[in-house]
Amino acid sequence: MQIPPSIISGQNGFQSAQSDLTQATVDVAGASQSAAGTTTVDSSSTNASASASEALVDATQAVIHAQASAEVIQTSSDMIGNIINIKV
Repeated sequence: MQIPPSIISGQNGFQSAQSDLTQATVDVAGASQSAAGTTTVDSSSTNASASASEALVDATQAVIHAQASAEVIQTSSDMIGNIINIKV
């Protein structure tokens, strides 16, 4: 089993977070349109509100995931820079 370099893992994590954020924003927009389409307060508007809340939580998680992945990329870059400086 090969372990990929940390910078690759960071890039993959960042791309995954970007995809998750895109999906969450689509879900928020869909829930907002669904809630706007209801004229009375009933279970469908409550479900749309809950769905929008879940999508916002997912969006926040995706942002945190992207920040963590960016930190992995930065740390990997710093480590490679330090190795180059030591060897030169």
